[in-house]
Amino acid sequence: MNFNNDTAKQILIDIIRTVNQPENSKKLSEAKASAGKEMLLMMQHVFPLVMQLQTEVIKSYGFPGNREGLVQFSQLVRELEIQDVEIARLRSQIRAIYLPPIAINTTNDILI
Repeated sequence: MNFNNDTAKQILIDIIRTVNQPENSKKLSEAKASAGKEMLLMMQHVFPLVMQLQTEVIKSYGFPGNREGLVQFSQLVRELEIQDVEIARLRSQIRAIYLPPIAINTTNDILI
């Protein structure tokens, strides 16, 4: 397979489209609702759904339809995102689906 920046972008866009399809979006919303803001529950409920959807998409591009295929795809994307801001943006968009925003305490309540 000829894997380059354009292919990576197309696959990432297809993953986002797949995630946003009504039936998938509904499943993810339900999983997120059951997980709340708990990272462990997000990883148990939401992460596997996103991985399953990603696996279905990358399979159609010639990657193995299993965990190894997903790892292979992720490594290739991570290498490309260093030089391509669009790939980095798309990847972070996908990560935002299963990684809840991190609450940073901005108050200055330092204990002395």
